[in-house]
Amino acid sequence: MRLNVLAVDDSRTIRDMLKLTLTEAGFEASLATDGVHGLEILDGLNPDAIISDINMPRLDGFGFIEAVRARPAHRATPILVLTTENVPELKARARAAGATGWVVKPFDPDKLVRALRMVCGQGGGT
Repeated sequence: MRLNVLAVDDSRTIRDMLKLTLTEAGFEASLATDGVHGLEILDGLNPDAIISDINMPRLDGFGFIEAVRARPAHRATPILVLTTENVPELKARARAAGATGWVVKPFDPDKLVRALRMVCGQGGGT
């Protein structure tokens, strides 16, 4: 099964790295530039997992996660936070908003792929 992943990050470099990592792992990657754009793309998409940055313009990751969780079709979609932040209070806030997991930038591509496979129920193998 080919997994479809929505990645939301305001950094073009990170989006490019995510697209490369995801496509090389055999995933279908959809990219958004911030939380508002992510929600717009989500309207026509049914991703198996979502990756979201926290610090973004227009709508930050916390607001994006809360908005995703407010949609019945996406209440159980795994959401991994991908951010430079590593503060326990922010992790707790992300979990309270509905995040499934937390990955710190810069990310290790293999670890990110394993985390996605795990939250999507495909085990840890690559």
